[in-house]
Amino acid sequence: MCFAPEVDVVAAVAIGAVGVDALRHARDRASLPLAALPVLFAAHSLTEAFVWWGVRGDFVDRGASAAAESAATAVYLAFALVILPVYVPVVMLALERSPARRRAGAAMLAAGVVCAVWLAATLVTGPVRARADGHHIAYTVDLEAGTVPIALYLVSTCGVLLLSSQPFLLRFGAVNLVAVAALAWVSTAAVISLWCLWAAAASVSVAWHLRARAGAPARPNLADG
Repeated sequence: MCFAPEVDVVAAVAIGAVGVDALRHARDRASLPLAALPVLFAAHSLTEAFVWWGVRGDFVDRGASAAAESAATAVYLAFALVILPVYVPVVMLALERSPARRRAGAAMLAAGVVCAVWLAATLVTGPVRARADGHHIAYTVDLEAGTVPIALYLVSTCGVLLLSSQPFLLRFGAVNLVAVAALAWVSTAAVISLWCLWAAAASVSVAWHLRARAGAPARPNLADG
């Protein structure tokens, strides 16, 4: 997620602290999936530190470096490619009260499940590779009919939030769509990874929202059919 393992570790600690704060201010069960996002981002950032150490051969034993890189790469990609396409629609559905929007969200969740199964099969059958390329890790995953899972991925991780009646999720989804496109370009064109900065900004945004929500008086959520 970041341009060096040390930065990944620092980011993981900082994002983790924000995540604890977010969880403390989740005032109901419906908010828990959203509140848990920063903690998941922190674990994801920490995982990539081990990918960095493995591909750079920083462990004393070369076999340990290879094992650490292989295991950390599998966990890192499993979260990014398998868990997120299912988890983000769950976040939307947990907070949504509009029947029509819930039906649309359920369709997005189904797309996310198909995407997750597709990408999980790809990760299991391999090959999956990670290598240090300048100031970012380049991950290689062989996808057959790659445009289909990519479309399902974008729909389930970004598009689903744009269907929410919750103003915060709607704004978050719109900004996320722009940020993902921009950071993907920066990672490839400028050969540097700044994903951890976006994870930190997103996590602070989530924690701030939950703090404000916890301090506001409870109001009925009017469902628009």
